[in-house]
Amino acid sequence: MNISTDPWVWVGVFLTLSIFSFLWKENGFYRFGEHLFVGVSNGWSLAFMWNNVIKPVLIDRVHMTFKTAGSEGLSWKLFDPYQDTNFLLILWGIIGCLYFTRFIPKVSWLVRIPIGIFMGYYTGLSVPAYFQGSILPQMGATVLTRNSFASTGTAAVAVLVLIGVLCTLSYFFFSKEHKGFLKGTSYIGIIFIMVGFGASFGFTVMARMSLAIGRFTFLLRDWLGLVQ
Repeated sequence: MNISTDPWVWVGVFLTLSIFSFLWKENGFYRFGEHLFVGVSNGWSLAFMWNNVIKPVLIDRVHMTFKTAGSEGLSWKLFDPYQDTNFLLILWGIIGCLYFTRFIPKVSWLVRIPIGIFMGYYTGLSVPAYFQGSILPQMGATVLTRNSFASTGTAAVAVLVLIGVLCTLSYFFFSKEHKGFLKGTSYIGIIFIMVGFGASFGFTVMARMSLAIGRFTFLLRDWLGLVQ
């Protein structure tokens, strides 16, 4: 046994054991580790947003806009949203500040404005990305082509994927009662859905197990020196 003398390793050990103590019951050590993690995460997020978003994207650009207006005079170019330096950034900054109206009861309804803009923008941004990155490739994978039958293995997989997709879609076809042929395909669709859910759950469990193994490795190797 070669116990580490690094004080930061001991800090990591204390916090790791504090979190693991929840396996016994909720206690003060666990709450301390939980609150410290939340506090550090929030502090890091604030510092990241300030140094990577608010200051370079808003404050520095608005400052350059005023400098440009002072040296070159006002022009329509300073109101062009496609330019890096434009006065419209002030409007977006004001809309962002409306988030803080949540703490003022009389005008708390104003917080709906930035939330609505944020949700609308990222919904519109994510829908095409989701189609291009997920739906269209999955649709393309169900199309049988000459390359799908290049070998027995690829042909079996291609046919299985096609059957799974069609049967799964038939399960969600509610315009007709599930009887006869539709009942059979719906049942097969349920099997494919359960396999998909099981694979997702298994992936989640394995990811959590990987994190746990990493913590145990830290305790046994970096702290106690029992393993290499």
